[in-house]
Amino acid sequence: MGLEIVVKDIMDSAQAEVARLEREADAEASLILEDARQNAKKIIGERLAKAEDDIQKMRQQEVSSANLEVKRTLLNARKELLEDVYARAERSISAFSSEKNEELLRSIIENNEASGKRIYSNAESEEIVKKLSSLEYAGNIDCLGGVVIENEDGTVRLDYTYDVILKGVNEQLLKQTSDILFG
Repeated sequence: MGLEIVVKDIMDSAQAEVARLEREADAEASLILEDARQNAKKIIGERLAKAEDDIQKMRQQEVSSANLEVKRTLLNARKELLEDVYARAERSISAFSSEKNEELLRSIIENNEASGKRIYSNAESEEIVKKLSSLEYAGNIDCLGGVVIENEDGTVRLDYTYDVILKGVNEQLLKQTSDILFG
């Protein structure tokens, strides 16, 4: 019976050791699981924050892109309107009465003919220019109206065509015209 007691003591001791090891293992497993849960929560939180940041950035990019497209469309519409105003001005100039055209040509010629030898105009104004100018009539040019005066050797050409005058006025007053039309 003594041997049985020793075996029982060894068995009890072994079982106690196994139980202690199991408790330690369970405690360590619980710590590892809790650590893993905390890490998972942290990772999920970080990824969620990054996803929200990414969504916010994408939203801002979309809004910026839409605003840019609206501005581009508005600028194109304004440009078309300014081009239409310019085309209307050209049509108005083309429709000048012969009296108005003669009056403008007289003013241009009187103020500038001393600078030249030859004069050019469009075909519609040829007779008026010949009548108003003492310069040699050198031929027709393609323009809305007005004249080009050239010196004797052709090195200096003074362009007083309505096209050039309109273009210059348009460039000088483009901002004011835009402000009037668009506020």
